[in-house]
Amino acid sequence: MTTWLFDLDDTLHHASRHAFPVINRAMTQYLMGRLGLTHSEASSLRQHYWRRYGATLLGLIRHHPHIDPHHFLFETHPLDELTESIHPMRGLRRTLLRLKGQKILFTNAPRIYAETLLAELGVSDCFDVVFGVEDARLKPKPDVNTYRQLLRLLRADPRRCVMVEDSSCNLVPAKKIGIKTVWLRRSARRSLAADVLIRRLDELPLRFR
Repeated sequence: MTTWLFDLDDTLHHASRHAFPVINRAMTQYLMGRLGLTHSEASSLRQHYWRRYGATLLGLIRHHPHIDPHHFLFETHPLDELTESIHPMRGLRRTLLRLKGQKILFTNAPRIYAETLLAELGVSDCFDVVFGVEDARLKPKPDVNTYRQLLRLLRADPRRCVMVEDSSCNLVPAKKIGIKTVWLRRSARRSLAADVLIRRLDELPLRFR
C-alpha cells in the first residue's frame, strides 16, 4: 500500500493568496513586541531567519531562548483571520479520493492550524495522520531526522512512500532516504530532487495510475 505524504501550504491550498500574508504580518508584529524592534527591523529579521534557517522559528530558538516557541506558533497563526479566506487547489477532494493508500499531512505548520485548514478545505476525512511541527520536536523540514521520525511513527517503508511538495528543498532529504518525490511547481524549472513534476495537484492521479 502506498503511503502519501502531503505538504499543506501551497500544496493543498493557495497559501500565498491569504494565509502567508496573514502569518508573515503576525510574525513581524510578534517580533516587534517581543524584541522591541521597528516594523522594518522585525520584517527584515523574520526574512533573514527564514532564509538562513529555513524557518523563522528556528532563528528564534537559536538566538532568542527567552521566547517560548510554542507561544510564538500560537500567536502567529490567528485561526479566525486565517480562515476568513480559503483557496483550495482545484479538484482537491476528488484528487485525494482517487489516490489509493494511506494519506499523511506532513507540514512545518503547527498542528492546530493544519487540522483547522483541513476542516475548512473539507478534506479532514481524507487524512489518516496529521504531523505538525510540534510532532517533529520543533525541527521542521528539511531536517532529515524529522523524515526518519515520521517513517518510524508510521512504520512505513520509504520505498512505498510518495511525498508531494511545492518546495523542492524539502524533497531533497526525502529522495535521499528512498521516498519517491513529486514537485508541484508553477515554472518550467527542474530539480534533481524531484522524480515527478506536476503543475497542478489534480494531475497527480494521472501520474500514478
